[in-house]
Amino acid sequence: MSAIVGIALAGGLGVRARPITLSSPGQVRSKATIRLLGRPLIEWQVDTLNEQGIGEFCVVAKGHGNRCQIADVLGYGERHGISVRYSRSRHDRVNVGSGEATLRNLEYWELDGLALVFPTDSVFEFDLGAMVHAHRTSGAALTVGSVRHDPEVVAGKYGAMVTNENGWCTGFLEKPSLAGLRAAMGPVTSVDTNAGLYLVDCRYFRSLLASGSLVGMLSSRLDWGRDLLPWLVASGAPVRAWPIERFGDLGSPRDYLDTMRAVLGGDYPQLTKMLATRFGDDESWVHESSLRLRDRVTGRTLADRIRHGLVDIGPGVRIGQDVEIGTGTRIAWSDLDDGVDVGDGADLQGVACMPGAMIGEHALLRDTYVGTMTRVDSIPGCPVTIDGYTAIGDEVTIGRGVRLSGSTVHPGLTVQAGTPVSSKA
Repeated sequence: MSAIVGIALAGGLGVRARPITLSSPGQVRSKATIRLLGRPLIEWQVDTLNEQGIGEFCVVAKGHGNRCQIADVLGYGERHGISVRYSRSRHDRVNVGSGEATLRNLEYWELDGLALVFPTDSVFEFDLGAMVHAHRTSGAALTVGSVRHDPEVVAGKYGAMVTNENGWCTGFLEKPSLAGLRAAMGPVTSVDTNAGLYLVDCRYFRSLLASGSLVGMLSSRLDWGRDLLPWLVASGAPVRAWPIERFGDLGSPRDYLDTMRAVLGGDYPQLTKMLATRFGDDESWVHESSLRLRDRVTGRTLADRIRHGLVDIGPGVRIGQDVEIGTGTRIAWSDLDDGVDVGDGADLQGVACMPGAMIGEHALLRDTYVGTMTRVDSIPGCPVTIDGYTAIGDEVTIGRGVRLSGSTVHPGLTVQAGTPVSSKA
């Protein structure tokens, strides 16, 4: 497979994903650098794509946070054995959408081969070689990675592609309502959705830009999903859908937790095989430093307590470095990042704990995101209960006896029993 450039789109503000994308009140964290299973998301993306043969990456960033935070993670690629270039900050003031930014930078970087354009808020499982072969043999100018979903799942959330029996796209609807979807497609049982993964013929798109055909949209708004893709299909451009195995959106707390669980469950083999040392037979991964840590009361290591049934780990658990876990805990389908403390008798299922989070004794957490350095002050007589895809930001204090369900807690707050907390829509 000849050289293909990876183009990472990082221009959003991460509003849907808050408080995950807030490191402090008003301080935005780039979606590309949120931590998933111990690593920034952009690292997972470049490493899995590099394994499939992409060694050159271009980051199309908008804003100081996106550009500088990604640069802090990737640099110019030396640590990952790749090369990385960044869009110019002077282009931000004329950036009117992801489509415009892509076209501008294809020209700026003088790219004339194939490029894989991907969003920086998702993970993917797909065969790049097969996608490239299908693209080249079909004569497509654009091949869109797609995943089939039920119409009810697609409605209001994903772009829907109308395709013929040969995979050519004949129509496109950006996040249609269920009624709109059925009006356009009839009583279908599954729909090809746009995964935001685009294999593009750079020369074709640069010629399109030079022709002036898009000049009106270039001066107002030109996003990939809302504008460029529908325009291409309506104009008769050779656009093809290519089914990929899976994509996981991390653009909201619910999506983040569901995708985390899917990776831990083995639905993304390309990511799962990059996790740390496997522990036991329950699809769990525990860092050696955590296995060696001794309980402050019994003096027994975590490995010893797991063997004797004093701590129940798995299935689907990743535990990072220097994590302290109390006796009598139950942890499943969860990620405990570096330096997390979990007290005796805690029960965590479907939970993501960021570095330095502290979970008190007998806390009951289900489907919850816990931010960096957040403290859950649960005690045996007054436990904390959190569930319903609650997202708690960084450096939050959750007081004794607090009950939260489907809530959002922004960074730096203190929540005591009886404190009103916002619920997510």
